[in-house]
Amino acid sequence: MPTSDGHLLTSVQMARFVAAGSFRLDAVVPPDLNAQAIDVFTAGIPRTPYGTPVKEAFPEGSFPRRLIELPPVAGALRSLLGPDPTVDHHFVHIREPHEGKAQPLHADAIIDTRPDAFDVQLMYYPQDVTEDMGGTLSVPGSHLRRTNESDTGRYQNLRGQSMLTCPAGTVVLLHHGIWHGGRRNDADVPRYMFKIRFNPTVPQVRLWDTDDLHDPAVLAELDTRFPWYEPATARLEIHNRIKLWRVLTGDDGFDMDHWVTRIGNRPRVATGGAA
Repeated sequence: MPTSDGHLLTSVQMARFVAAGSFRLDAVVPPDLNAQAIDVFTAGIPRTPYGTPVKEAFPEGSFPRRLIELPPVAGALRSLLGPDPTVDHHFVHIREPHEGKAQPLHADAIIDTRPDAFDVQLMYYPQDVTEDMGGTLSVPGSHLRRTNESDTGRYQNLRGQSMLTCPAGTVVLLHHGIWHGGRRNDADVPRYMFKIRFNPTVPQVRLWDTDDLHDPAVLAELDTRFPWYEPATARLEIHNRIKLWRVLTGDDGFDMDHWVTRIGNRPRVATGGAA
């Protein structure tokens, strides 16, 4: 996917993604593309086999290809996935007006527990999403807390959850493990969301603009606490972020407050020496 260095994410933005599990691009899709979207979605976008290269899944000039080649979108995807990701699957989600039901809180394919790689889910909203339209609900910082599919479905509300409202043309990129669900649409019009799940094909190491890698703001982002965390269990999330940041930066010695270093300590009993 073409991009320019000017649209790669910064280290601070990558750290924010590692902490929150999402990155949002408001109104990044131009009005002419948004105007075509619903007709394209209604006509249907051909399905592709799992793991199809982008260029084969979405031919040049197709709506999805034009969407993901927008420079800010392509730059963010390149920063998270690297070049030439494959398309796992895609789907158009439609919430009908006054349908009276919501999707339970869940995580997609959470049997995927890779600690050293992650898929990215792109969610595109072609129209303004207002509060009564019931935008996608997500729980910031939940992506590294492993659950099984809809085990979280019993929970109706969590402190700090985010109910998406956004201008037309907004794109949100999500870590595959984040807890989310489509909310009930109480408006008079359908709500559309187009999702694409991408698989990386290269190690996800320093793919972004690393000029600010040692900016103190990076550590501040990685230390973010979200309202649904209990004080003690927040340590688990920080620990998991440190491990993921080590992978992304290729720095096995990175740590915060000695947490991972302490747990990784494997002393060996000395042999020999004086009796």
